[in-house]
Amino acid sequence: MENSFLLIGGILFLSAFTQGLSGFGVALVSMALLPGLIGIRESIALVALVAFVVDLGVLLRYWRSLQFEKVLPLILASFVGVPVGIFLLRRADEGLALAILGILLAGYALYALSGLRLPELKGRAWAYATGFLGGLLGGAYNTPGPPIIMYASCKKWEPDVFKGNLQTFFIQNSIIVLIGHWFGGSFTPDIWSLFGRGFPYLFAGLLSGLAMDRWINPELFRKIVLVLLVVMGLRLIF
Repeated sequence: MENSFLLIGGILFLSAFTQGLSGFGVALVSMALLPGLIGIRESIALVALVAFVVDLGVLLRYWRSLQFEKVLPLILASFVGVPVGIFLLRRADEGLALAILGILLAGYALYALSGLRLPELKGRAWAYATGFLGGLLGGAYNTPGPPIIMYASCKKWEPDVFKGNLQTFFIQNSIIVLIGHWFGGSFTPDIWSLFGRGFPYLFAGLLSGLAMDRWINPELFRKIVLVLLVVMGLRLIF
């Protein structure tokens, strides 16, 4: 059991380090690795807590670059998407849920590695649609990132604005997800125990990522993580 927890702690460290360095990745990395150790529904509950803490930590670093008016439509639409995602997850077969998660992770990673340039999205309709989809994925899998990151790339936000805006969306998404899981009874004593024991790993990973962004090439690190996500996504599918 202790060896298993060391693996969980290592995953929490790596996922928080990734987010601290690149501005995203805590949910993508942890949801790619944790289900094989503790199950998908338990992973979703744990990562909901983890993501909130890490998102808040990164936002404290980049809040001065936040442009709230640009993320407000995304946030409003996610209010609808999150409960839909939670509803769908509770009725999904675990094997099917894992396969869909694997497709999501591998598909997004392949898109990001391809260097495909998407056209600039004009009009608020795109923001509302993206926010709803991000909320749905956040509610179902704690992975709101892919559609939001793609939207931000289309908008060509500056790196600091990118990180500040994304953390703001992720935090509010986490709050709604936390409320949904709280009323759904997902936060069992075992989940709270894992979160408490894993917090030092999480905190150390976050601080390390924030400190190392001046020493490690974030773009190179991002590509390494994306390649690993392809492998991990395929593993969840097959």
